[in-house]
This record gives sequence, structure tokens and C-alpha cells, in this order.
Amino acid sequence: MAFAGRMSYGDYLQIDRILTSQHLLTSAHDEMLFIIQHQTSELWMRLALHEIDAARRAIAADHLRPAFKLLSRIARIFEQLNSAWDVLRTMTPADYTHFRHDLRQSSGFQSWQYRLIEFAVGNRNPAMLRPHAHRPDLLALLEAELGRPSLHDEALRALARMGLPVPEPVLARDLSQPWRADPGVQAAWEMVYRDPNRHWEAYELAEKLVDFEDYFRRWRFNHVTTVERVIGLKRGTGGTSGVAYLRRMLDVELFPELWHLRTSL
Repeated sequence: MAFAGRMSYGDYLQIDRILTSQHLLTSAHDEMLFIIQHQTSELWMRLALHEIDAARRAIAADHLRPAFKLLSRIARIFEQLNSAWDVLRTMTPADYTHFRHDLRQSSGFQSWQYRLIEFAVGNRNPAMLRPHAHRPDLLALLEAELGRPSLHDEALRALARMGLPVPEPVLARDLSQPWRADPGVQAAWEMVYRDPNRHWEAYELAEKLVDFEDYFRRWRFNHVTTVERVIGLKRGTGGTSGVAYLRRMLDVELFPELWHLRTSL
């Protein structure tokens, strides 16, 4: 029971640092909720990035079964992120007005970890580097990510190594540019779905990607509804159009061919 000079639970997890990282700017009761919800979300995103990186490396090495486990974990992480919105939605518009002004220009739009997740899984847009230009270290991190194959890219390369007809221009494309749905890629995935027993590993990879995107879409949807519930149609603190911007993001597809093929099967 004595831990003087020995590592304790609190030492290992650096609990003191975590629990003293909530610096309120106002006396508003709900500011603590707002801070902790976003801090814990960033911790879950930290884990998601750790798992996405491992999943990419596993797919690149054709270690698909370990990758499936990692992709399942990533989906469950986003399930946790979804649950966090349920807590934040207990904050009413009147509660938020007590401290919203003090946030000034800070906004979740500026989360570099969220941006890194989008880049890592395949939703890439170099224009989205601009909110991070004031931090050369983060800018370098994000630019480096744009130079690597995304999770989507690695999945397509794995598909090609399995002998499926992924178009060569897709495999040789500029990795930093936004993805555009490709009919040749959809045709390759359709071959998998039309004969899953023959292409079982590719089929399972596809479904793991869809499962992850399903939870990712729910996270975006919950974000929209939570923001609208709390601030209505006001502009976001970071200068975005708020709900209107978030609604546009609902139309972004990470793996579009895997969704579109369902109509053509």
C-alpha cells in the first residue's frame, strides 16, 4: 500500500497533468463540460491516429488480418467520439452564451489532429493547411502526411497486388490531391462483391473500411445536430458558416466507390 519512490497508477498515467489542464476563462458552469468534452475527443483522436498509422503499415505489408482488427478498433473509437456528443447536447443555448464570446476565434475547425485524420484516411485538400500555417511544426506534419499513401491508397494498392484491375493512373496519382470517385476503382471493387468467396480478404477489407466510414459519418452528423441545437445558424467562432459548413461536410465520402457500387450490384 506504500508507493513512495515507486510508480503508481497516477504516476504512470500522469493524472495530475491531465486533471490540471482545464483552465476556465469564465465562471460559467458549463465551460468545464465544454473543455473536457473537447479534450477527451482529442485524446480519442490521438488513439485513432495511432491505429490508422498501424493499419496502413499492416495493409502495405499485406498483413490484412491484423489490419482488420485495427480497423475494427478505429470504428469503435469513433463510436466513443459519437457518444461524447450526447453529453455535450445537455448544454443549452443559454448555457453556451455565458462563455462563447470568450472563445474568441478558437474553433474545432482548427483541430490539427482532426485534419490529420482526414488526410490519413484519404480526404485530402491542400487548401486545408491554411488554418495551421501559424504553427510551422504542425504545418510540416500535415504536409508530410500529404506525401504518404493514405489508408484509401494503401487499400487500393493491396487490391492491385491481389490481381484486381485497379487503374494504373490511380496507383500513380498525386497523393496530395483530393480523391475523385473513379469508375475503374468501382469496377474492381464490384468484382470483389460479386464473388466474395473468391476475394474474401479484399471483401473483408472493403467492409471494414465501410464500417469505419459509417461511424465517421455519424460523428459528422452528430456534430452538425449538436451545433445547430446549441447555436442555431450563427457563424462558427473560427469564422466558418457554422451549421451550413458542417452540412456540406456530410456530403464528403471517404471511400465513394464502396458506397456507389451498392446501387449497381
